[in-house]
Amino acid sequence: MTKIITIAIDAMGGDNSPDKTIHGLSIFLNKNKDKNDFAFKVYGDEEKINKKIEFYKISNKLVKIIHTNSVISDDETPLKAVKNSKNTSMWNCIKSQVDGEADISLSAGNTGVLLVISRMILKMIENVNKPALAGLWPNKKSMNVVLDLGANIECNESNLIDFSELGSALFKSLYPNEKPIVSLLNIGSEEIKGTEILKNTFKKLNELSNEKNFIFKGYIEGNKIMDGESNIIVTDGFTGNVALKTAEGTAKFITDNLKKSLTNNLFTKISLIFSYFSLKKFKEKLDPRKYNGAIFLGLNGPVVKSHGGTDAIGFYHSIDLCYRIVKGDLMSQIKNNLSHLKN
Repeated sequence: MTKIITIAIDAMGGDNSPDKTIHGLSIFLNKNKDKNDFAFKVYGDEEKINKKIEFYKISNKLVKIIHTNSVISDDETPLKAVKNSKNTSMWNCIKSQVDGEADISLSAGNTGVLLVISRMILKMIENVNKPALAGLWPNKKSMNVVLDLGANIECNESNLIDFSELGSALFKSLYPNEKPIVSLLNIGSEEIKGTEILKNTFKKLNELSNEKNFIFKGYIEGNKIMDGESNIIVTDGFTGNVALKTAEGTAKFITDNLKKSLTNNLFTKISLIFSYFSLKKFKEKLDPRKYNGAIFLGLNGPVVKSHGGTDAIGFYHSIDLCYRIVKGDLMSQIKNNLSHLKN
């Protein structure tokens, strides 16, 4: 019997919701008409959601709407939001996992509040001290898992080792036919470089490295992240967030200036006709919507954070990510990796 994957969605989080969230859901359903192994629980304002369900012609057979009275705004502090969050779409979306009604939760709402609420409700996995925010990052060969992207400003070697195990488990759940290869982000590739925390982590990861869980490749510099020689990049949340924002800004700078230069005059416009398909492929490779969805790792259940400002296509990709995470049995992969750490 096929296991039904149930995805809980906070339909009210982020910009232009619930339109973008329900539109993204409709895109997912249209692209997966041949599958019958998923269902959705959608949390939020029932009246508003129903209007969008009808507008996008979504079948009620696969979607159950659970009404909630309020929404957590983007400008609320975690402390204030938690006090008044019990009847919100975000709280109930996360709680559905504890109640056994969903396998994974998805929200485009306030990141800080989502992290605090997820940690309160789901609790941390035993012996894991800090959750990590992991994201997908394209490289020349396939895809990277990069963590932490901002959940923890300061990390010790124990945290970085946990992140290596958690990131490897996520990679295996998403790309089961590829081997996890871990690298530590550093200012150089030589063993003598970096902080004492990085040096101690380097030594421990060398000891843990094996074919069954992950191969540790050593240090990696920022300009090598996209080479594809490693596919799990581990760092603290401060460095990871700076690296991510820098990469996003660089990608936007390149695409914007390329577009400007190719429409600068008649000659460049004519050349654009002959290179249209190559440029389209290049643009799609750098489209941030394809990589939308950061994953909180280290909790007793998977939570995906969609970018609040993304559109329906970006939200569709985060739904697809949720489906793939559960399909790849992420929590079992994490359990196996952490037992490797204990041993």
